[in-house]
Amino acid sequence: MWLKLFFLLLYFLVLFVLARFFEAIVWYETGIFATQLVDPVALSFKKLKTILECRGLGYSGLPEKKDVRELVEKSGDLMEGELYSALKEEEASESVSSTNFSGEMHFYELVEDTKDGIWLVQVIANDRSPLVGKIHWEKMVKKVSRFGIRTGTFNCSSDPRYCRRRGWVRSTLIMSVPQTSTSKGKVMLKEYSGRKIEVEHIFKWITAHAASRIKTIYDAEHLKEEWNKSDQYWVKIYLFANLDQPPAFFSALSIKFTGRVEFIFVNVENWDNKSYMTDIGIYSMPSYILRTPEGIYRYGNHTGEFISLQAMDSFLRSVQPEVNDLFVLSLVLVNLMAWMDLFITQGATIKRFVVLISTLGTYNSLLIISWLPVLGFLQLPYLDSFYEYSLKLLRYSNTTTLASWVRADWMFYSSHPALFLSTYLGHGLLIDYFEKKRRRNNNNDEVNANNLEWLSSLWDWYTSYLFHPITSFQNFPVESDWDEDPDLFLERLAFPDLWLHPLIPTDYIKNLPMWRFKCLGVQSEEEMSEGSQDTEHDSDSESTDTLSSEKEVFEEKQSIVHSSPGRTSHSDAEACSCASKYCQTTAYERKGRSYGSYSSNEDMEPDWLTWPADMLHCTECVVCLENFENGCLLMGLPCGHVFHQNCIVMWLAGGRHCCPVCRWPSYKKKQPYAQHQSLSNDVPS
Repeated sequence: MWLKLFFLLLYFLVLFVLARFFEAIVWYETGIFATQLVDPVALSFKKLKTILECRGLGYSGLPEKKDVRELVEKSGDLMEGELYSALKEEEASESVSSTNFSGEMHFYELVEDTKDGIWLVQVIANDRSPLVGKIHWEKMVKKVSRFGIRTGTFNCSSDPRYCRRRGWVRSTLIMSVPQTSTSKGKVMLKEYSGRKIEVEHIFKWITAHAASRIKTIYDAEHLKEEWNKSDQYWVKIYLFANLDQPPAFFSALSIKFTGRVEFIFVNVENWDNKSYMTDIGIYSMPSYILRTPEGIYRYGNHTGEFISLQAMDSFLRSVQPEVNDLFVLSLVLVNLMAWMDLFITQGATIKRFVVLISTLGTYNSLLIISWLPVLGFLQLPYLDSFYEYSLKLLRYSNTTTLASWVRADWMFYSSHPALFLSTYLGHGLLIDYFEKKRRRNNNNDEVNANNLEWLSSLWDWYTSYLFHPITSFQNFPVESDWDEDPDLFLERLAFPDLWLHPLIPTDYIKNLPMWRFKCLGVQSEEEMSEGSQDTEHDSDSESTDTLSSEKEVFEEKQSIVHSSPGRTSHSDAEACSCASKYCQTTAYERKGRSYGSYSSNEDMEPDWLTWPADMLHCTECVVCLENFENGCLLMGLPCGHVFHQNCIVMWLAGGRHCCPVCRWPSYKKKQPYAQHQSLSNDVPS
């Protein structure tokens, strides 16, 4: 997780540097920056109208370029970045979708139950033509969609009873706006009563109703009273301008941020004395002033702070966010971090996508689960001060120059999604290249695995957990052997969640029996050193005799096994094939008999009394093929085979959870064998 978080932060740093690089290229080619002011006099009449449409100001009664230019200047300073965004949006020929309502419930769910937006609905009465024609309606939809106003069409033929109850006997236009200034308040429906069915007149009607919800100040005394008043709103944004009504984007934002930010329009058109504005720090017109408990912030002096809906919306969301904004931000970051697994994971393509789907599910589930207690804590009255201090910290950090750069980059990449996706893909491919190179240097075999090999290994892993139940060493019931009881398989199928257990834990290893190997008579070190010099020249002959004698013992044991009719069926079922080179034992020799080879010297005879009762006797470890030495630490498995403690722990910790000799699961108790009559000479002399 920390690795993916590091790569995601590195990607954001790359985006930040890349944006600065693009700005440098534009400055080198044109000699201008995005924050550079534009003189409206140098713009054409078409570009000036485009700016007014993006800001939401009507210009139908202004035929001359001079009047249009003055209206642009009155609404706010124009920057190169805003001009570029407006022209790009105007050139985009994408059609905006409009909703077709199917009936009363659909209309109520989308329109009347929406508390923080504006709807414009064209109602078509039965056997009547629509009030606005198709071509004009498409223009209207495209015009109002810039300001977040949603549109739809309600045909009364789909629900005539609802139209009669509403009084819609003729085709008309309906606009829904929040009735109160509180969040999630009531919604009121207003019907268009104008005679002129033109796009500009309908748009004026919409903006007039939206602007009526904004508090308007017409004199200095009212401004002084409002400026010094302390109420429920901690954040207020003032527009000081010489306009008849605020721009449409300002009115649309006032509805979108209902209950969070208070919007106030100060009309200074007929003011004679403006001394009080100078006292509070307002020196130029128009001005967008953000008033917070921490102080005054002048909007438009930093990078990306344009006079547009998108720019001011991102600014206000960062200054006064709600819980939903933070949740969406965390959701985007978590999913971007989870997609890094597609490039970090090496091996087969199918493996990459399986790991990606698993990571996406895990991260999103954890995100939702972690947000639930946060939402619960925010409802507690004791955390109001914590919430206030958190918002204060956000306002301090998001009114800095660095925050303005981040918001500008966010608007740039959100308007160019192809660039954002291509840079993310390129960053991921670089991660994949370096990760693959690192793992190849470590000789990791999974880098070269293909899809078929990985699916085969996945199937082996799956079947191993299907037919080998995961349970602890002590709590496994002896009488419920998996191989003998087929009901366990049916129980496994009845509870699919048992199939999703993780890898076999290794905590059972500490419960395996351990003891030290001891001999009855041990020679001193001097005697052993002296005897070793005398016996060096006879080693070859003795080894030959030992091999021949052990071979005879082995053949004798085999003949005894095959000549015992009373024990044939049980012995064949429970016999274990030893991996030692020269010996093999049968299951009925569990008590008293030994497997493996050991020295015939009486001085090195093992002390079998120190061994656990259910362990087979032997003097050799089949893992390392070394004889047991006096004082060495031994460990036994449930099947009864004994090994060096270090050897068998390394064997089990490597994932091979079975006996090296008989392959019995090392985490599973073995049913005790029936007591058979022991052969003579239990301990060979």
